[in-house]
Amino acid sequence: MLFKSLVHPKKDLTTVREDVTLEQALEILENSGYRCVPILDETGQIFRGNIYKMHIYRHKSRGGDMNLPVTYLLKNATKFVTLDSAFFNIFFSIKDLPYIAVLDEQNFFYGILTHSSLLTMLSQSWNINIGSYVLTVISPDERGDLLEMSKIITKYTAIASCITLDVEDKGLVHRTLFTLPAGVTPGKLEKIISNLERKSFKVSEIEDLQA
Repeated sequence: MLFKSLVHPKKDLTTVREDVTLEQALEILENSGYRCVPILDETGQIFRGNIYKMHIYRHKSRGGDMNLPVTYLLKNATKFVTLDSAFFNIFFSIKDLPYIAVLDEQNFFYGILTHSSLLTMLSQSWNINIGSYVLTVISPDERGDLLEMSKIITKYTAIASCITLDVEDKGLVHRTLFTLPAGVTPGKLEKIISNLERKSFKVSEIEDLQA
């Protein structure tokens, strides 16, 4: 489920109505400084798509009619998520977009989610402000690996956060990032690494967050 705090609400956004012309839309984009803004219906509730500055300029440079409605160059009409969308779907939906439109429970336009908001959320999940080290641990993709790694680490310290980034096709391995809390000494760190590698878990990278 998407946290509303990550979304830029409609009231704070620059949008255009579907009945404005390309010329009017270009003026709005120029004044706002944005390269892309949402297009809404005349009620301001229904998301129609996005309009990009570059598409208007391309149209204009080719002698296109600037009095056409903005919907003539409408893009991304089906690119949106809802407030109850799973994060998995959100990450894949936003991948090639500057932002993605967010609809509320009634499918009305609620706001937008930007790449920077997602990156902020990820940085918070790493707990980099209160952590000491981040260990990248490679495991052989066997059942119980995460439990076993966690048991080894929690013999010496708590775990501030844990993120599994990927599954590699060739070796069928998992890469898991463990953030250790503040106060973990270099000596304790060495014991954690030694015990992990004794159990065939490879610590491929160690990042000192306080360095």
